Amino acid sequence: MTEDVVLVVVNCADVASINQGEALKQRTSWSPMDPVEGHEAWSKEHVRMWYLPDGLLFEDHLDRRWREATGEHVSEVIFPSRHAAASGQASLTLHPIGVPHLADGEQGRFGGFGGQTPPPNPRLAAWWRMLLERAPEEASVEAFDLSLEVTHHGPTLEAPALFIEVGSTEATWDHQGAANLLATIIHDGLFDERFNASWSESDHAGQPVVITLGGGHYAPRANQLAAKKGVWLGHMLASYALPFEQGETPPKGAWSASIDEAIRATKAAFPGGHIVASMDKKSFRGWQRQAVRDHLEQRGIPLLTTKGIEALLEDA
Repeated sequence: MTEDVVLVVVNCADVASINQGEALKQRTSWSPMDPVEGHEAWSKEHVRMWYLPDGLLFEDHLDRRWREATGEHVSEVIFPSRHAAASGQASLTLHPIGVPHLADGEQGRFGGFGGQTPPPNPRLAAWWRMLLERAPEEASVEAFDLSLEVTHHGPTLEAPALFIEVGSTEATWDHQGAANLLATIIHDGLFDERFNASWSESDHAGQPVVITLGGGHYAPRANQLAAKKGVWLGHMLASYALPFEQGETPPKGAWSASIDEAIRATKAAFPGGHIVASMDKKSFRGWQRQAVRDHLEQRGIPLLTTKGIEALLEDA
């Protein structure tokens, strides 16, 4: 029987990625493996760490490639990484990946392909709550902003994936305190049963999984909702990933395909989950809001307010 493993992929050209990987290795004993595709690999229980030489965004199908090389089935992928932002603000971020607003087969500027959005890693919301709880206790990251980011960039995978990042310039990418904090979250999330947040259809069927629609890149609505205990977080689509063309009813544009792709990929990550949507109303014009409501209704996806999601959590 093929073994399921979690794959942590480290980018050797990225000091933030290297630092998280090395800090993770220092937290427990790892065993060296034979090189995979000629690259360094390590093993600990059900987790594998793979060191790639240069970049991650265009390293498509890493889950399939690992299986072909080792015979192990990759159940999810974690990418320790750096985060870049023009603001230069020190930050710690988490996000799922994909470019659902692009046409089928179109490659994104920073990787990924339209119509091939990877499932969001179900650990995303739980790790966000861990970050919110632990960062204030770590004095060395006092100056760092904490945020989720919306779904964006590559690579393309079939397995659920997330990026966990230190930002946002060379001044902070090699910050050891930030690397240690994120490595502790990865370690505890993967090895400590008290923090296990993997999805099980038998245990979690019917629980609410939230897809967010609209807003900016730093996902203010998702930040708020995912902080609530019991929320599972699916894909998050910024306003730029919901392009509308006015003039017809329903309006043209890639917005509807983007929503459909986010729903499809989120359902793949959360089989049996109660998929709901939450909208940043201020990000849309009235005709856009109505188009989104009608589209979601046709697909059986409830569009809920914060209070509506809180009511679901009380009933779950």
